[in-house]
Amino acid sequence: MAQDKKKRPVAKKKRASKKRVNPATAVTQVGRDSTANFGVVNPPVYHASTVLFPTLADLERISKEPFDHVYYGRHGTPTSFAFEQAVAELEGGHRSIATNSGLAAITGALMAFVRTGDHVLVPDSAYSPTRKFCDTILKGFGVETTYYDPLIGTKIKGFIQKNTKVVFTEAPGSLTFEVSDIPAIAKAAHAAKAVVMMDNSWATPIYFAPFDHGVDVSIQAGTKYLVGHSDAMIGSVTTNSETLYKRIKASVTMTSGAPSPDDCYLALRGIRTLAVRLDRHQETGLKLAHWLKRRPEVSRILHPAFTDCPGHKLWLRDFTGASGLFSIVLAKHHRKKALAAMLDNMALFKMGYSWGGFESLILPANPETIRTASPWQADGTLLRLHAGLEDPDDLIEDLDCGFARLNRA
Repeated sequence: MAQDKKKRPVAKKKRASKKRVNPATAVTQVGRDSTANFGVVNPPVYHASTVLFPTLADLERISKEPFDHVYYGRHGTPTSFAFEQAVAELEGGHRSIATNSGLAAITGALMAFVRTGDHVLVPDSAYSPTRKFCDTILKGFGVETTYYDPLIGTKIKGFIQKNTKVVFTEAPGSLTFEVSDIPAIAKAAHAAKAVVMMDNSWATPIYFAPFDHGVDVSIQAGTKYLVGHSDAMIGSVTTNSETLYKRIKASVTMTSGAPSPDDCYLALRGIRTLAVRLDRHQETGLKLAHWLKRRPEVSRILHPAFTDCPGHKLWLRDFTGASGLFSIVLAKHHRKKALAAMLDNMALFKMGYSWGGFESLILPANPETIRTASPWQADGTLLRLHAGLEDPDDLIEDLDCGFARLNRA
């Protein structure tokens, strides 16, 4: 492992904002108020719908500021408030909003800023449910979406219209892992008075500081790395101002379901080990990627830490690390029967949607079916891998056996 560490690329450290401390320390401290919880280390679970007010004066006062108090279960509980505080501090933002999934965070944030006749920009490499929401729900409301090449950089200003309200970003892309120039895109968007949103789920607050790079609204699919154990659904929206917070909070409260207090608790508990887990995911992912690069069955490694991955230099400039999610392109297109021979019998790499848990995953995908602005071209089948927390040598053996089955088929 030591040899692998020496030869892998390491992203340059970014200067942290004043609000951010060392992530490894921060994850153990954020969202905890043991004084308010009778000395309990981790905030307990509050199950609540109805909240009682002792006086009419209290009812009237709190009703005027429902987002700042325990007012009604759907607006938040002490457990969800603790989770929101933790995420906001980790990302260096103003305030966070908890949602019942990552997709709910995306849709609730977008709905806060668009109306009939408006326009949004979305990268061609975006998470496919984001694209589906834009092509169905937003389109039905009369909101136009234009997809742009994730490597567009400063040229994005040519796509911004007078009615562009949101420039959505995601770096790296969910399947093909292009790294966008977030600062350049943000600068052009702000010049046109558009809001910049980013899906920051891949890097999490540990490896990318969105507000240091011009982002206004940072979105996390907390279901993935924040929870880390594949057993809870949760999302978060973090803003850099109170104005944006109130606007999105009002939208999310009306359109997106509130997360369960149990899931908020599980996400908080997951955050405590986020830094050490991500270090392991990164280390294992890089070891697997280097091994895969030497395989004759593999033609390309789509991993931001590799020099030939689109946007690699931007990753070096803006990110402080890489998570365990990446893709490979096989040397040729394989028939379904051959892929099944490989994938159906994997011992450790199992097929399943999502990622970010302790278990390793593998999934075939075809980006060509959803790309429009920057057509996807590849000589072979794409497989997306998530490097879990298993022993990396065991994962390599599992892949080796899988390739043997693929070759026989």
